[in-house]
Amino acid sequence: MATIAFIGLGHMGEPMAGHLVAAGHTVRGVDLNPAAAAAAAARGVEIVGSVAEALAGADACLTSLPKPEHVRAVYGGDDGIFAHAPASAVLMDTSTVDVETSRWCHDAATERGLTFVDAPISGGTAGAEAHSLTFMLGGRPDDVERARQIVAPMAGNVIACGDAGAGIAAKLANNMMLFISVMAMSEGSQLAERLGLDPRVFWEVARVSSGDSWALRTWYPVPDVVERAAANNNFEPTFSVDLARKDCGLAVQAGDVTGVHLPAARLALAQLDELIAEGYGGKDCTLVAKLASPDGTLRGFDLAVDAAASAAPVPTHA
Repeated sequence: MATIAFIGLGHMGEPMAGHLVAAGHTVRGVDLNPAAAAAAAARGVEIVGSVAEALAGADACLTSLPKPEHVRAVYGGDDGIFAHAPASAVLMDTSTVDVETSRWCHDAATERGLTFVDAPISGGTAGAEAHSLTFMLGGRPDDVERARQIVAPMAGNVIACGDAGAGIAAKLANNMMLFISVMAMSEGSQLAERLGLDPRVFWEVARVSSGDSWALRTWYPVPDVVERAAANNNFEPTFSVDLARKDCGLAVQAGDVTGVHLPAARLALAQLDELIAEGYGGKDCTLVAKLASPDGTLRGFDLAVDAAASAAPVPTHA
């Protein structure tokens, strides 16, 4: 069994780290959020106070961080991963970043005699809980095989995508397709509603027909159709608008760099920007269904619930 450092114990990192513990590994975790750290500790993760402590004698290190700038800071900072990683450890970033940041990680690791594999994931929080994530690995073949053994307890699929940066390139293209699918699913769901169709019956039709998609099967934006969908919980985030905007923006940026025309992705990005402008960045990305509604209302979304939660008194302790 291995000793694994896990940096970033949020909605994805916490269950992922827990599965590594369940597989028999020793996992040392770091997160700035005390609640996230406590939740990971409840899964058996040993919480430590610094990256250096997490990496001491570690065989591997995984990072799960929100944005490219966080990845660069955690890897390249004075007290970061590159400064403290053992030469024998394999370093893996599961975050969604731009291709340039991923290649920077590879190059900086190589300069220091370290091993890095880009290891982005797909499957959302449900996949993280069910240890059924898809890992897309990029790097030297021998390094990728080492990474494959480490990520196996968290994964339903592990795919070697190619050389350095190939994993993140696959993730950006895949997530771009997801957000376009969310937009299509959202419009279809609202049209079906206005045409008087029973939402579950329509969902069953689409699920076995040409309208099927992962988004439809997992995130359908109408209440009481898909068990884990955010529509059942006032669109509290499983994948927030803010994070979706970040990922979709990175894909559009990659299109700009490569000269690929991405009109559908740009429309999806514009809709996410519209929700952020309305103050819904913290809500689930499937709230884009609201933009298809003729009057801007959406079944399952109640502004009064949010207002009541915000107005509730904060308990104090003596």
